[in-house]
Amino acid sequence: MGALLEVSGVSVSFDGFKAINNLSFSIDTGELRAVIGPNGAGKTTFMDIVTGKTRPDSGKVEWGRPGRDLLRLSESQIARLGIGRKFQRPTVFVTQTVQDNLLMALKKDRDPLSALFYRADAVDLGKVEELAVEIGLQEHLPRLAGELSHGQKQWLEIGMLLAQDPQLLLVDEPAAGMTPAEREHTTDLLKRAAQTRAVVVVEHDMEFVRRLGCKVTVLHEGAVLAEGSLDAVTSNQDVIDVYLGR
Repeated sequence: MGALLEVSGVSVSFDGFKAINNLSFSIDTGELRAVIGPNGAGKTTFMDIVTGKTRPDSGKVEWGRPGRDLLRLSESQIARLGIGRKFQRPTVFVTQTVQDNLLMALKKDRDPLSALFYRADAVDLGKVEELAVEIGLQEHLPRLAGELSHGQKQWLEIGMLLAQDPQLLLVDEPAAGMTPAEREHTTDLLKRAAQTRAVVVVEHDMEFVRRLGCKVTVLHEGAVLAEGSLDAVTSNQDVIDVYLGR
């Protein structure tokens, strides 16, 4: 059986600079993976390729079993297949309540007219309650999202992605700007999410990565430099030379 996501021999250049260089990467359902590497290693471009924002010059990106060619699909089509992405800065509707943010994110087939006249029913409200419990915001459902702390906004955005029921969640530097307690909660949240879907976390905070306790992929100059446990990759001399600097 193939992987949920299979990236094979992908390369892309921008103005002569090879941002991704023959990159291969795979992940399966129920897997949590951390991706680390120095600035310019290709981490963001990798996520851009998977979500359809950037088209590679060569290589294959296949989804599901049997593999479906993601390179033939638009960003919106890829999102509807079940690939969700969370950027570093939280993007929530700050003038709406936490509950309304989650309701708007629920996976539904809505045309513009039905969306305009949408009223939440008991089933939707129940789903939102479950999501709020999962992300730790059940007591904040009536609050405006703009009143939340930075960490709580990050959790709300993760909850909005989970509301779409993605099979793969791409999360960019979730620990940035968080308090130690918020980082601990975020670790637990991502671990739980990975029990039922694939989760890829791009992160610089090594202590946060250690708490995730998952396989680590190290990128350098657009290619995989090392892969394995955090202890294995941080003791790899190549990784020490190009990233850890010790």
